[in-house]
Amino acid sequence: MKQKIFFFAILLLVLSNSYADNYPRNYAIDIMHYAFRLTFSDNTDELKGSASITFQCKQKEVKQLRLDLINQSDKWKGKGMQVQSVMLNNQALVFTHKNDELMIQLGSSPAVDQSITIVVNYSGIPAGGMKIQPTKFGDRSFMCENWPNNARHWLPTVDHPYDKATSEFIVTAPAHYKVISNGLLQEESMLDKETRLTHWKQSVPVSCWLFVLGIADFAVQYVDEFNGKSIQTWVFPKDREAGFHDFTEPTKQVLQFFSDYIGPFAYEKLASVETQSVNGGMETSSAIFYDQKMITGKYTTGFRNVVIHELAHQWFGNAVTETTWDDAWLSEGFATFFTLLFIENAYGHEEFLSGIKAARKTVYDLTRKDSTFTIVANRSAETGPVTSGLTYQKGAWILHMLREKIGHDNFRKGIQAYYKKYYNSNTTTANFIAEMEKASRLDLKTFFSQYLTRPDNLQLKGSWNYDENTKQITIQLQQTQSSQKPFDFPIEIAIYKVGVTAPEIVKKNVNALTTEFSIPANAKPEMVVLDPRVVLLGEIDFK
Repeated sequence: MKQKIFFFAILLLVLSNSYADNYPRNYAIDIMHYAFRLTFSDNTDELKGSASITFQCKQKEVKQLRLDLINQSDKWKGKGMQVQSVMLNNQALVFTHKNDELMIQLGSSPAVDQSITIVVNYSGIPAGGMKIQPTKFGDRSFMCENWPNNARHWLPTVDHPYDKATSEFIVTAPAHYKVISNGLLQEESMLDKETRLTHWKQSVPVSCWLFVLGIADFAVQYVDEFNGKSIQTWVFPKDREAGFHDFTEPTKQVLQFFSDYIGPFAYEKLASVETQSVNGGMETSSAIFYDQKMITGKYTTGFRNVVIHELAHQWFGNAVTETTWDDAWLSEGFATFFTLLFIENAYGHEEFLSGIKAARKTVYDLTRKDSTFTIVANRSAETGPVTSGLTYQKGAWILHMLREKIGHDNFRKGIQAYYKKYYNSNTTTANFIAEMEKASRLDLKTFFSQYLTRPDNLQLKGSWNYDENTKQITIQLQQTQSSQKPFDFPIEIAIYKVGVTAPEIVKKNVNALTTEFSIPANAKPEMVVLDPRVVLLGEIDFK
């Protein structure tokens, strides 16, 4: 009994996010709002910035504020930012800017929960994050790529998912450009014949990898509205017809489905934006970036699915955000599964099955290449990649199996409760498990532990035979995964009787490396099939 208690104690520790990436999080300070005043030019790649940062101290005696900001150095080949001053109430503050950190001395300690605004004045040529380069048509443009921790290349921020803040971008740029960013347009003004000021403001807090800024010659279409919120398309003028065609659907249908299934859409608009800065799609909040190479006017199934995926992120990753990179599956695994869920709803179960089978193949292919990757682990964007294809595809499969394990109604109820509780906030894997256990009234810790914290996947070999004397089907199963550690799972067996189209479905639980069980049958079946509905993540060899 002591062994069992000890096992569950360890399990609870693992699933309560004992992992934690090594970013220097400071819960004594909460950034509330960023206002970035930025100037861009056609004459130079240097940007000039002034960041007004409003924050509150959650403890007494806070003396220092740390921000991420890449400093100009040989490491970045002479690129990076230089800070000219940091001001508080028109008084200069002492700061140091080295090792890509901006350390600001606050002087007298602010009162707890008092709102403080400092202003960081800086300039430089970005070494990353903001890509100042030609579009595919050779036209100059300025486009960001903040994932996962590149905002620090051009914005002084707490560059980590745990801190969420509202934001505004007040951009001065040559007048021949249009500017797109998060939130709602506040102002467009000609400052002189050659210069325009554009001001966007987002009143919904997000992590700073979701801040977005695009400056280019855009063609803009106001496509539709959803619940009073504008649906827009921003593409390069030479892609006007192709881009307007490609983005017509299924944005509104997806917004409606996810709003009904999960909960409210959080943001003030939804813009689809063509960019030179990302590969595939990037789920930046309220203005999603799409790779310029994908805009063809052919509206392919692959492109459609990328659009659905990035829209799913507006709920998972954006509105509900993982606290650390350890739990990145709460973003990418969820967006992948909910893409399939929309496909099932809109295009039919066969398309869903095709997608989930492809995901399973990817899981096994990637595991053969990397046999050590676990979905939840100690990861940090400071030290290496925070996701792999397994984060997406195996993460999606975990949700697929969970929905089948607890039932579709309980799954939806749990998802809605989870989204409502952590809406515009941060979450952990343990938080998600707790909500799904409440919805299903089941203990799900073993289920999640074996799929989230184990690198191996189920390998299953088996056979069946029929005994005329006992009138029984005997099924033998053997788990053959290299770890020789058994998975605990339910498996469905379809028994096809001669002359009967629909099979009899029997469900059995398997929790040992070798399992044998018998099923009564009046006659030898025509066929016996394991996992007929494709609801088990396993490679099955069954004869």
